[in-house]
Amino acid sequence: MLLHTEVFGDGEPIVFLHTGLQTGMTDFEEQRDYFQSRYKVILPDLRGHGKSSSSKLSNYYEDCASDLKDTLNLLGVESAHIVGCSIGALVGLFLAKRFPDKVKTLTLSGMMTEKPVNWSEIHRNMVVQHSNLLENEQVVAYFDQLHGNGWREFIHLSAEEDSYPFEETSNLGELKMPTLFMVGEKNANEVKGAIIVPLSNMYIHVSVIPFAGHLVHSEQPEVYNRILKGFLERYSVVGVES
Repeated sequence: MLLHTEVFGDGEPIVFLHTGLQTGMTDFEEQRDYFQSRYKVILPDLRGHGKSSSSKLSNYYEDCASDLKDTLNLLGVESAHIVGCSIGALVGLFLAKRFPDKVKTLTLSGMMTEKPVNWSEIHRNMVVQHSNLLENEQVVAYFDQLHGNGWREFIHLSAEEDSYPFEETSNLGELKMPTLFMVGEKNANEVKGAIIVPLSNMYIHVSVIPFAGHLVHSEQPEVYNRILKGFLERYSVVGVES
């Protein structure tokens, strides 16, 4: 499917892929404002989110990667800097593996690279949190207004213990584009990846951000923006010209 997408600015394209239950316009707001003066900032609503309404979520990351590839083709974007957090990072990773020509650089955060030994416990706690969301009438009304009905299917999908694609996140050795892996120091399971990942691939750079957890880009936006800017300028026309 083609994704509802907002575009700001002009220049080399940079795509920000939002976290779960967010949209292109409700997430990465600080990054949108920071980068649109020098880049074309592309903000899609991923499948089942925002105005990209869909109840077909069973093959989620594969389908999202295809959605994004088709949407970029429609926009006339041959390749772009891809930036994602959490669910958005997973979609970005699938895009980079399935359609590498579309990815000039890849920036990932909020992603685990190996399955934690206590994954069952972590997953159970997440399911409880999601169940609590569904029991809160105000929250349900808000998400219904923001996403339509697709968000409920997304919640049900994540309730499956094997829904996290560890088979993909644990294998980053095949990536051939410059990749930035950012993690917040407060999330131990993500920090482990920052230690392991550089050993598997010379194209991967790592940054551990202090005073941040899963959502690095919103918890430490100024630090995140400066690091991302420096990374992009190494591999973009913008950086060469400056």
